[in-house]
Amino acid sequence: MEFNLSTLFFIVFIVMILQPILTGRVFGFRREQAIRNIERKRGSRVITMIHRQEKRSLFGVNVSRMIDLEDAQSIISAIKATPDDKPIDLVLHTPGGLVIAAMQIARAVEAHPAKVTVFVPIYAMSGGTLIALAADEIVMGEFSMLGPIDPQIMGISAASIVAARDAKPIEHVSDVALVLADVSDKAINQVTRGAVEIMTPRMKRDEAEALARKLASGTWTHDYALTPAEAHDLGLEVTVGMPPEILNLMKLFPAPVKQSAVEFLPFDPPGKKMG
Repeated sequence: MEFNLSTLFFIVFIVMILQPILTGRVFGFRREQAIRNIERKRGSRVITMIHRQEKRSLFGVNVSRMIDLEDAQSIISAIKATPDDKPIDLVLHTPGGLVIAAMQIARAVEAHPAKVTVFVPIYAMSGGTLIALAADEIVMGEFSMLGPIDPQIMGISAASIVAARDAKPIEHVSDVALVLADVSDKAINQVTRGAVEIMTPRMKRDEAEALARKLASGTWTHDYALTPAEAHDLGLEVTVGMPPEILNLMKLFPAPVKQSAVEFLPFDPPGKKMG
């Protein structure tokens, strides 16, 4: 076969198409092995919901993920397929997403008869926190984060919209602002009621209501990082100490395509000499 420039371009094109697919399959196989090892060690069913940017499409275009209805369908199916006496370990790494999807997952988590443990290696914000509230135990790393569950309307905090409406006489508030405030009131009440529903099986109702109101009513900005200590003080069943096998599993999810600004060399243990 004659080897020319057009042939070279064709080969490069094919490689660029196949490389993400092959890389994804390799990582997928390694993740499956890691999950099986965790299940054998803990005697549990492991389910993961990891939202990171991955090289999934042609030419390595970043794909950003959040909690959606497809996630809800997959997790609910996995939970329903798990025997009632089998504990579930749910690994969460997510910035949040659709409230309706997060609430569906949370209800499925709460309904599982055996113990459900949610692991938060790095962060589970917004809808991720809502799901964590339904678990029997939340395991966090020393620097892991949860977050408020206050709903957002058109990218703006619902609590802030309500506060803006209430800050001036009603005759000075536009019709659009009134409509947004009305939707915001409904959203806050719905999220609060849902959070109470999933927490009351493990918490006194008055405590669940107080916690739900605090998390949903705009006490903090939406990106506020709730530390393990703060989460514990709020009344959540939080255990600090991430198992190394969970951290190793996280390494098997591709990092963002862009090059990291952080670099470091491997640490040589004391006494080890360079040969």
